[in-house]
Amino acid sequence: MILTVTLNPAVDHTIQVESLPAPDTVARTDTAQFDAGGKGINVSQNLSALGAETLATGLVGDFLGDYITRALRAEGLDFEFVDIDGQTRLNTTILDSENEVEYKINHTGPTVDAGAIAAVIEILIEHDPSMVLVAGSLPPGLDSHAIDRIAEAGPWETVADVGGERLAQLDADYALCKPNRPELEAATGQSIDSLDDCIAAAHQLRSTGFDRVVTSLGSEGALLVGADETLHAEALAVDVVDTVGAGDAMVSGVLLELARGNDARRALQRGVAVASRMVTVPGTKLPAVDDLDDLTAQVEITTYEQ
Repeated sequence: MILTVTLNPAVDHTIQVESLPAPDTVARTDTAQFDAGGKGINVSQNLSALGAETLATGLVGDFLGDYITRALRAEGLDFEFVDIDGQTRLNTTILDSENEVEYKINHTGPTVDAGAIAAVIEILIEHDPSMVLVAGSLPPGLDSHAIDRIAEAGPWETVADVGGERLAQLDADYALCKPNRPELEAATGQSIDSLDDCIAAAHQLRSTGFDRVVTSLGSEGALLVGADETLHAEALAVDVVDTVGAGDAMVSGVLLELARGNDARRALQRGVAVASRMVTVPGTKLPAVDDLDDLTAQVEITTYEQ
């Protein structure tokens, strides 16, 4: 089982207006969308769609936390969250149709006592997963030690998909991390202007406690750096509609294959294939994946000497 941990989930609130209101006026809309959000939750949703055994956990509170659990129950996703006293955050996106721009307002999240991590760890121990993904931001009151505690609490392999500065603060040993290019720069302090720069920075980050570093590079594909191999995957030629959720989709494909015992090459190919399928539709819900094996086989891999 792959268990995902989202310590700072959110209800994603998206509204569309013809244009932003002038000061002291009211804009009205009849379109609003609410989604259970958070990187770990997104990955569990993807893994479930791909046929993998997964369970989502993390911290939820108050009526917005209740909304997340109701939404996930309605879609049939397995979950077991820890209830906290604070209120789960609300992230709002305003789509301005007239000017074709969007505005994002994200809450920082509730203040959480470090004791909540002990309750999360109890859930992990109870379910005994082979792999644990800790993903997304941390709420106030928690620091990088919370992620290290999860990594060190059991025999599972731990994967970190967090911000670059947060990656640089982790002290435990991790099976894998998945920064994008800006996060890799933030984690290493290196300027990345080429694929060679990316490879060098990934090696530097790997040496700080990560067995493998997978870096998503958008239209340039993805990179996987391990102790014995450096692999670059070309992006597939698809019609890109929306890149939201592409990184979570890539993580899902990579973890799926590694959990099945397949090699890094296959994992990287699958990650790129799943991400390529995700960007062809708006939103973060993975579309039909009937042709995923064919897409995976089409991903070209170049191996670089260490």
